[in-house]
Amino acid sequence: MWKAVGIDAWLAARKTSLEDARGTVTGIIGRVKNEGDDALRDLVKKYVTLENIAVSEEEREAAYDEVDTQVVEALIEAHARIERFHERQRPRDLWFEEMEPGVVLGMKTTALNRVGLYIPGGRAAYPSSALMCAVPAKVSGVKEICACSPPPIKPLTLVSLDIAGVDEIYQAGGAQAIAAMALGTQSIKPVQKIVGPGNVYVTLAKMMLREHAEIDFPAGPSEIGIIADSTAHPKVIAADVLAQAEHDPNAACILITTDPALPAKVGKEIEKMVADAPRKEIIVEALKNSGYTVVNDIDEAIAASDMVAPEHLSIQVADPLTVVTKVRNAGAIFVGRYSAVACGDYAVGTNHCLPTAGYSKMYSGLDVAHFCKTASVEMIDQDGLEAIGDIVETIAEAEGLYAHAQSVKIRRAL
Repeated sequence: MWKAVGIDAWLAARKTSLEDARGTVTGIIGRVKNEGDDALRDLVKKYVTLENIAVSEEEREAAYDEVDTQVVEALIEAHARIERFHERQRPRDLWFEEMEPGVVLGMKTTALNRVGLYIPGGRAAYPSSALMCAVPAKVSGVKEICACSPPPIKPLTLVSLDIAGVDEIYQAGGAQAIAAMALGTQSIKPVQKIVGPGNVYVTLAKMMLREHAEIDFPAGPSEIGIIADSTAHPKVIAADVLAQAEHDPNAACILITTDPALPAKVGKEIEKMVADAPRKEIIVEALKNSGYTVVNDIDEAIAASDMVAPEHLSIQVADPLTVVTKVRNAGAIFVGRYSAVACGDYAVGTNHCLPTAGYSKMYSGLDVAHFCKTASVEMIDQDGLEAIGDIVETIAEAEGLYAHAQSVKIRRAL
């Protein structure tokens, strides 16, 4: 169950082919494009009869009656902490700086007008994902935020989306929900960007529809990488492994350690915890995707971790900040014994929507910037144009773009 693995072998096992789902997703996108709401209803008729795709205000209010008051209060507290952290990310709307006499440059940041959130559902409710997707969109200043989740939407999800101030909620799941938000239907207006986690069909639909709506990043089954030395507590590491493993049978965990004795200690703790775990069957399957590797020193551990580029990276070493400064690839970094990944999942304030399967090598986790676009602003007076005119004309003529050069010459002659 808990075994030694090579980094290359572990990475190879994590690679999944989206091509297996392409035919199905292509068909679903085509149906939504041609049939709109009718396709959304028909694709779920095996599970539920869907009359109204849009969730009404009355349904939102009724959801609160089905959720324990203590849970509602916890969601409100979590929302406040997530909002507080994301407020720190808000960029300046407009700034200018005089770069040289006569040349003033700046940036204008504008929030997107309309975005779509995908909140997984089906077998479970994910109110935390609703908060994580909605809060940065709201903080950024997006005017219209809509959300889709598989029908019937769980009351927990409805309450969370309502707390976060989502404008529109729709009962639609899977690839068809992504197609609906990207292309539009009779009920759902198209959006500029779609964010949120999902299965392989959701991920592929997001990637296939980028011509119509931008996306956050590819996101698949959850994973954790742990860098640890002899100071790490085996029970803490085992707890973090199980916390990720219980997500999904395809979740994966890898321990990278400089201590040859640590894996066996962690393995014993895992065996104890698994025995009484409520989601034992899922954990056991996920542990088949998991394991450990022993390296010679911390630098080798960091290099191995960067190859993995884990969604979550837990650092359990004597000098953690040195590791933090050297690590390059991770979706989110948790430093020290008390920094449980679960805190980031729910209430510390950081975002848990993160790139998986090595995509943290090129993507960042969800934040306020995902919901904004920027435009540079140039203000040049006569002195500024004179200072750069020769450079512009020389390069423009070298490229054979003589009208470009002429547009500057005319101004300089005024």
